[in-house]
Amino acid sequence: QVQLVESGGGSVQSGGSLRLSCAASTDTYNMYCAGWFRQAPGKEREGVAFIKNNGRTTYARSVQGRFTISRDNAKNTLYLQMGNLGPEDTAMYYCAARTRAYSALYDCPNAPREYDYWGQGTQVTVSS
Repeated sequence: QVQLVESGGGSVQSGGSLRLSCAASTDTYNMYCAGWFRQAPGKEREGVAFIKNNGRTTYARSVQGRFTISRDNAKNTLYLQMGNLGPEDTAMYYCAARTRAYSALYDCPNAPREYDYWGQGTQVTVSS
């Protein structure tokens, strides 16, 4: 069983930045994929950013160039650096991990059902 605990959410104004952290109870290098999802009220959960065990990262088009995902294996922690935030980024942000094997040929999947473990979420609110 893997436990994930997010932190770093909060309220910021448009144009501001936040860094989310996700502390894992297991070695992050054992995760084939890890990533961040978000869910706004009344909307489906969507994939934001992903990092594979080989370090390859992928991003949703809506955050490309503004968000950066990274991983510190020594600290078993996943990060999401978010910049130039706008009201459209307001959501609950969730950390997720996949420990089932995943093909080395493909980027990390962005469907929630592909992930095995989830954190409890951290709220990000951006005001205009």
